[in-house]
Amino acid sequence: MSRVRVRFAPSPTGFLHLGGARTALFNWLLARKKQGTFILRIEDTDAQRSSQEMAHGIMEGLRWLGLDWDQGPYYQSQRSDLYRETAGRAFQGDHAYACFCPPEEIQALSLKSRSAGRIWRDHGCRDRASHRARSRVAAGASHTLRFRVPGRRQIVFQDQVYGKVSLSTENIEDFTLLRSDGSPTYHLSVVTDDWEMGISHVIRGADHLSNTPKQILLHDALGNQAPVYAHLPLILGPDKKRLSKRNGAESVLEYREHGIHPAALCNYLALLGWSPGDDRELFSNGELVKSFGLDRVNKANAVFDRRKLDWMNSRYLASSSSHDLVRHLQPFLERSGFRQGRGNDDQLLPVITLLKSRLNRLSDFPEMATPFLTDRFDYESKAVTRHFSLADPEKRSRLRSWLETLANEYDQLEEFNLENVEAVLRRTAKDSGFKIGVFFGAVRVALTGRTASPGIFDVIATLGRQRVVERLNRCLKLLP
Repeated sequence: MSRVRVRFAPSPTGFLHLGGARTALFNWLLARKKQGTFILRIEDTDAQRSSQEMAHGIMEGLRWLGLDWDQGPYYQSQRSDLYRETAGRAFQGDHAYACFCPPEEIQALSLKSRSAGRIWRDHGCRDRASHRARSRVAAGASHTLRFRVPGRRQIVFQDQVYGKVSLSTENIEDFTLLRSDGSPTYHLSVVTDDWEMGISHVIRGADHLSNTPKQILLHDALGNQAPVYAHLPLILGPDKKRLSKRNGAESVLEYREHGIHPAALCNYLALLGWSPGDDRELFSNGELVKSFGLDRVNKANAVFDRRKLDWMNSRYLASSSSHDLVRHLQPFLERSGFRQGRGNDDQLLPVITLLKSRLNRLSDFPEMATPFLTDRFDYESKAVTRHFSLADPEKRSRLRSWLETLANEYDQLEEFNLENVEAVLRRTAKDSGFKIGVFFGAVRVALTGRTASPGIFDVIATLGRQRVVERLNRCLKLLP
């Protein structure tokens, strides 16, 4: 088999969304699996709707997902001469003809034919002698260049997902190659680029399935070997309708802003339409490369489930190394005002290690980490009411005394490690006469201002001796 060369060819009329990201991912996975080439091509021939801002946004999304390309980006807007040259070859070979009909007339006739259940063909221009047509073209007559679809022929190809696909040319109109202003159409530019770039596999969404017979016809007319085609199922929302902003069709970069880890999103997108063949759900990008194959892509439409993505994200965060998470957490920390966190990994890494198994999203971290990153935090009113506003003055005084004792014990502890801080806390709680849960709860509020936190021994060890002693003494003000 020839070497695999695939392409991701987005139109820069919008940012990178889930469907496009999955298409890019599947192309990237196949290229990496087969040690092939992944090409980025920007299909920006629609000058009115395309923008450089959108192209940059698409590339930023790909980089964030870790989908690095080997060649490109190639911009179709910079390759118009190549497309016109291809169209000229088709015209010279009588596979295309000049159509001089006004656009409004073609639109009316085409609509009338469709209403009658037929495919419209411009037989006047199609059947005009080629020398007469060339004379009018040479004289500067306004025209479009249309592909001459052959009659009574079956276009048959083996799609890698949908299997055998067949369509009669009787159901294909004479599609345009060049518009009257000389600009190329989608089919002409795609076929030219796929051939010129040596694309071996075209992996794209199922909404392009109807375009494939036309492109195969054009490849055949030009003497090209058409690539292998694989059309991916659509991604639907939970309501089984096309994705919209309401049910998940956000820009990939918006998922970054929401705190989704890029590898978790790749993992989730891979499972929207592809199966590894077992019940496994969690993969790194490297593991996806090893497992991926077009033979396991399902032709049934996939359903996007935001809760499943959040679950997968939480599992991925819990299993990621703290060093890896530092880089992804920095934007959220800075947004929350923790600018001192940058470069201070010695302070940050233990906190990440402590909290990462409790995160659903990266964006949860700053609020959850506040008691560990700063001494300026508020005590939850319900926590103070529950643990420090004791009705019995004697109990309140006793709790104050034992928290002060605990602070002194920790201050004098020879080695402040997890084993020792646990032993001291358990002994002090027992000696205090309070139920262990009550005393531990009061210590938790004293150290974090909250009723919920990771394990109290881990909290104490992570905060360190100085902070623990200071906070225990500070909370005594809550017990007058």
